[in-house]
Amino acid sequence: MLKILASDLIKMKRKVIWLLIFLGPFGVAALEAVNFGLRYEYLTKEYEKDLWGGLINEAGFLATPALMLGLTLIASMIASIEHQTNAWKQLLALPVSKLRIFTGKMLLASLLLLISSTLLLIFVLILGLVLKFGSDFPLLGLAKMAYYPYLASMTFIAVQIWLSISMKNQAIPLTVGILGTILSLISFRFPDWLPWKWPLLENSWGDPAYSALAGLAFGIVIYALGAVDFTRKDVN
Repeated sequence: MLKILASDLIKMKRKVIWLLIFLGPFGVAALEAVNFGLRYEYLTKEYEKDLWGGLINEAGFLATPALMLGLTLIASMIASIEHQTNAWKQLLALPVSKLRIFTGKMLLASLLLLISSTLLLIFVLILGLVLKFGSDFPLLGLAKMAYYPYLASMTFIAVQIWLSISMKNQAIPLTVGILGTILSLISFRFPDWLPWKWPLLENSWGDPAYSALAGLAFGIVIYALGAVDFTRKDVN
């Protein structure tokens, strides 16, 4: 499995996907820098009891659509490496099972988004220090802001990898991902069982961990369904 993952990473050398992984979290931090720069007095008064918590909440709201759109583009780019060069037949002719190939693509997308989520944590931390919110930063709160939505979006990572690999025309996977991003923005009043609500970490229990666990668990189910489908069908 490590060899497959390493091979996919080599294929992505000098690809624009690396820029995307950086730009997503950097863009969120940059927008928050502008937000606090223009409304510093108002926002610091609004969050005067917990400046770091306010910054985390503001950044988390922007991070959700960035994550949803980012995972859509990343999944499409990963699949396009094989689609654009018509390399699926050559890849599947290798003495490697289809299950391992599909799993490698899923792990690659998950790893890239994990890197992006980690960069988000770092950029928001730096922003808070620049804004002089104090050196006693809530590392656990920052980690939840960065990684809980990532875990909650595992369902969509699995869906987009499945669709992107199965279809040579990436218009459909991209459309599904964009619509999912839009739905996630208006999902506050959705029932807790709808996956589009999970990345927002909003639920009736008031505990974001439930949303993260739901996304991770259902993501595993979707991954398993996608893997079974991939092993049974021909990919052109």
